[in-house]
Amino acid sequence: MIILPLIICGFTFMKGENIFPYKIHQHKLPNGLNVVTVPFESPGIAAFYIVVRTGSRNEIEEGVTGFAHFFEHMMFRGTDKYSKEKYDEVLKSIGASANAYTSLDQTVYHMVGNSAKLELMFEIEGDRFQNLKYSEHDFKTEAGAVKGEYTKNISNPAAQLYENIRNTAFDRHTYKHTTMGFFKDIVDMPNQYEYSKKFFDRFYRPEYCTILVTGDVTPEQVVKLSEKYFGNWAHGTYTADIPAEPKQNGTRYTHIKNGDVPPVLSLNFKGPAFSDSEMDGPALDLIDNVFFSNVSELYNKLVVNERKVRYVYMGAPFNRDPNLITISASVKSKDDMQYVKDEIMKTLEKAKTTLVDANKLKDAISNIKYSFAMRNDTPGGIAGMLAYYIVLTGNPESVNNYYSLYGKIKPEDLMNTAKKYFTESELTIGTISADENGPVK
Repeated sequence: MIILPLIICGFTFMKGENIFPYKIHQHKLPNGLNVVTVPFESPGIAAFYIVVRTGSRNEIEEGVTGFAHFFEHMMFRGTDKYSKEKYDEVLKSIGASANAYTSLDQTVYHMVGNSAKLELMFEIEGDRFQNLKYSEHDFKTEAGAVKGEYTKNISNPAAQLYENIRNTAFDRHTYKHTTMGFFKDIVDMPNQYEYSKKFFDRFYRPEYCTILVTGDVTPEQVVKLSEKYFGNWAHGTYTADIPAEPKQNGTRYTHIKNGDVPPVLSLNFKGPAFSDSEMDGPALDLIDNVFFSNVSELYNKLVVNERKVRYVYMGAPFNRDPNLITISASVKSKDDMQYVKDEIMKTLEKAKTTLVDANKLKDAISNIKYSFAMRNDTPGGIAGMLAYYIVLTGNPESVNNYYSLYGKIKPEDLMNTAKKYFTESELTIGTISADENGPVK
């Protein structure tokens, strides 16, 4: 059999080969901690990530949302051995930068620095993950900072709309609240010192975590250091029982009256959970590329020719559980909101009933694969991308499994996926305009 290569602007993908060009080494410690190493030619540089598969999704108890994000802050408060000030001094001494981010499914701590100082990175990270210590005063101070962050963010109408859409679209699943948490819980957070210790004890355990190191390192080196600094970390006993979301049976609406910002239309359909074996994810990526990108018919109609909207885009983010597929537009005049909504729905109807041209589909696949390849050129870029797939499945090889699906996808898969998910019975419409009530039906 002849295997034909797919050549994209200097990158060559052989049919049947992995899209990720470097070998992924995995080793599981007896305590459940997964250790992932990707040697990569980057002399003197290493990226050190700790991926915690805990986000706002895990916040299942009433009254205590926002704690996954809270610990993104609190983890930099220090330990008996390395105070916050000493931790910062160590980072400066090894020329490293460190930060963290939280989302629905994850909290990720990342550091990039001198690979010759990798053991020191392991030492300071192992210490804070196992020995974090903070007083009630420190806790309340940080809780106040979180409230300030929320207040600043929610002053943006787009953030208000996002919060309202989630709260409207979901009834039981924890995706109902944002990563920041419900405001009433943030206000009460300073009173939850004891719960904070319980949250840390539950989720900052080896079975929830993956150490991911990329760059100028060897697997043997990384495993040895993991055993030395994380090998005695005790396995936990807690598992969060995430509530399943019941089926939605009818279009829902949420509206923000605000005439001081451009009108916004957001259509949100219930989508699938991530899978590296089902076609739904790649099909949604390709529907986005073909029907909603800046070379699509809809974009040319609404943005370029009619100039009724500033932008229109589709987003189908991957999550561990079914989340929302969002199609959003910034509309120039509120009087055009219904028209724009109707045009988007017509485009979705076309996706349901029309087979995409084979050449157009091929070009879309090439574009997606090229975009992926362009992100894999630094230790931090590689680690950040793999962290994403580790969060979704626990297995970094999911990136190869997922992209292999593009070699099997057919035009019929796009049409069937559009029929499956773009239904008005599972649609939540969010709007911002000067109108008293939502301007679309």
